[in-house]
Amino acid sequence: MSTEILDRPETLAQPAVSGRCMVVIPCLNEVDHIGDLIDQLLEPSERLGMKIVVADGGSTDGTRATVREIAVAAPRVVLLDNPRRLQSAALNLAVAEYGHEVDYLIRIDAHGGYPDDYCDQLLEDAHETGADSVVVSMATMGFGPFQKATAAAQNSRLGNGGSPHREGASGHWTDHGHHALMRVEAFRAVGGYDESFSHNEDAELDHRLAAAGYRIWMTDKTVMTYYPRATAAALFRQYLGYGRGRAKNILKHGTQLKPRQAIPLLVLPAVAGMSLAVLSTTALVPAFLWAAACLGYGAWMAVSQRNPHGALAGVSAMIMHLAWSTGFWLEYLKAWRQQPWKRGGVQAS
Repeated sequence: MSTEILDRPETLAQPAVSGRCMVVIPCLNEVDHIGDLIDQLLEPSERLGMKIVVADGGSTDGTRATVREIAVAAPRVVLLDNPRRLQSAALNLAVAEYGHEVDYLIRIDAHGGYPDDYCDQLLEDAHETGADSVVVSMATMGFGPFQKATAAAQNSRLGNGGSPHREGASGHWTDHGHHALMRVEAFRAVGGYDESFSHNEDAELDHRLAAAGYRIWMTDKTVMTYYPRATAAALFRQYLGYGRGRAKNILKHGTQLKPRQAIPLLVLPAVAGMSLAVLSTTALVPAFLWAAACLGYGAWMAVSQRNPHGALAGVSAMIMHLAWSTGFWLEYLKAWRQQPWKRGGVQAS
């Protein structure tokens, strides 16, 4: 498949003519954030000719009323019902409803932070490179002590394993990144998001995009700010889902884990192996070494970066590693149990 490279716009206002675009905001109970986020997007939406689609999963906290109130004065803002409540379903619905009106979609997370020129930079890079998808890096930021510690972990190699879309890198072609802008034609051509994925749906879609010959560009012109979970339980649930999603991706496409993804898989076996300590205390060694590495790295961050939350970052990293590993193995066990031979079934020849 050949990709037409568009001329670079002369000004930031040019994309309104050369590339029709809509912003899609999946949300659920975001009344504390949705109003300010839409207000920030109103000026670029007028200047760039963008529709703002808020795909709501059935909020009960006043989010829907806030969006409707804004829409009365700003016709570019529309509220779209998302009964499946998944982000993947929200994007698919928006494209099904309004995709025929635009060339590009920009995915905005309701609980993230964005520079004022975020949409401008994405469109400029799409036009400049001819990319079918433009992805961004994430800068993680926290507020309370645990959230700040988790942010420190996620911004470090201890928590992200050196992932380019977590650490930031110069602009380059890539196979995956945090979803930001996508050409609607490419999105539709590969079938959009797989709604069976509640997590890791972006990586799954990126795999199909690359397999179909579409190109993904990691921009260095803009970045989004991500706010991590504020409690240990919420963080564990999130990374449990991430682990399940990565396993589903591998099971579906037969892809291989990268080293930075494979190493955390050892965490659950190491922790589970501690139960064998009644037979031999050497069973404690793997888990002890992992915990020592995490806590030691956190202490190093606390000293070298003068970050008072660095020590606690080691604990956040341990939660992320254990949850990711657990989710991955649970998904693999589920798939193994569903094998026809395991159920006693017979494959037709």
